[in-house]
Amino acid sequence: MLLSDIAIINEDLAFEEHLWVGVAGDRIAYLSPEEPSPEEAARFGEAYDGTGKLLVPGFYNAHSHAPMTLLRGWAESLSLQSWLNDRVFPFEAHIKPEETYWAMQLACAEMARYGVVSMSDMYNHSHERIRAVAENGMKINCCEGLIAFEEKPYSDYPAAGLNRELAAEFHGAENGRIRIDFNIHAEYTSNALVVEGLARAAQEAGLRIHLHASETRLEHEQCKERHGGLTPVRYFDSLGVFDSPTVAAHCVWVEPADIEILAEKGVFVACNPASNMKLGSGFAPVPAMLERGVCVALGTDGMASNNNHDMVQDLYLMCLVYKGAGLDPTLLTPEQGLFAATRAGALSQGREDCGYIGVGAKADLCVLDMAGPSWTPSTNPVYNLAFAGHGADVCLTMVDGTTVYRDGTWPTIDIERAKAQTQAATQRIISCLKG
Repeated sequence: MLLSDIAIINEDLAFEEHLWVGVAGDRIAYLSPEEPSPEEAARFGEAYDGTGKLLVPGFYNAHSHAPMTLLRGWAESLSLQSWLNDRVFPFEAHIKPEETYWAMQLACAEMARYGVVSMSDMYNHSHERIRAVAENGMKINCCEGLIAFEEKPYSDYPAAGLNRELAAEFHGAENGRIRIDFNIHAEYTSNALVVEGLARAAQEAGLRIHLHASETRLEHEQCKERHGGLTPVRYFDSLGVFDSPTVAAHCVWVEPADIEILAEKGVFVACNPASNMKLGSGFAPVPAMLERGVCVALGTDGMASNNNHDMVQDLYLMCLVYKGAGLDPTLLTPEQGLFAATRAGALSQGREDCGYIGVGAKADLCVLDMAGPSWTPSTNPVYNLAFAGHGADVCLTMVDGTTVYRDGTWPTIDIERAKAQTQAATQRIISCLKG
């Protein structure tokens, strides 16, 4: 595709107009204010009229539980512990593998609709999640959720063998679209013996780790009570977890000493503003993290605690809430928020050649229509995107040069079947629970 006469948010997160962007294979091969010659343009195939459109890097969802589309609206107005133990865990116990596959397809369709190209996804039934993504053309860092209450070595858990199998079969599959991470659900759903063993296995395998940390005040303080004053961050660090590249989701209640560890160890923090507000968890100290040099990415979390995969909405919240929470309107600029939603998310997934618009970068792209009233006037389109834009403005999403969403259609997903199958599965499970 040749995107013609289009505006872009460039690698420096600045706005540029009247550019030609050529995609060849899975990469950006041409970027210039000069229109290519007819001979050169021909190698890109379709000419896409970019008039009135804005091209941005695709969004990287740094923390999701994608098949939780099944639970949308099921667990509402509850504290996190009640939300998990009374509604989520009982529901998830009834989910069948094939239902996970269809819920994954529906989640991918929703993400693609809103410009998301890749996700770091923590859930179960990994084979089905990977099959869905392999078919629909999106990207995933997939980890099998590990909840380990029994005091036994990591190697004795089925997850150890499954992680080895997943890594051997799928890490780097589909031309790198699929990557495998290891998972520790959280400090309060595991034990030190398991955590230490998994940390060692991840380091030996050269794989990344994805976990929850300090999501609520209760979790944070109870961890300190259980472990001689160690916070979740210090606890995980003491067991060698951060010796591997790690994404720590939430980090709402981290302390100054925790932020120092996150910075020193290069831990990526996945901020989830919608989920954290909806569950009443609080606000992660993102400005303090950024000031210390922590790489903060952006995530939606699951659909039982956010209810939609609209990353533009999460971008808006991220850029807004810290101004109010910190009583400082200068905190967290739209450029910082956009970096979190794009380049930082790609880096958190180990995707070095993704998350920016430049020659040689992977063609993970999102086109937004600037014709809507919220885009006029556009004195600074970066600010329009963060504070006035909507996920519904997305009109095209491309992953590795393949179109996965365009003008209300999903070329790689049977959207009606995904909706019907997911609706039926949710109704079946609720019937089981009401018994």
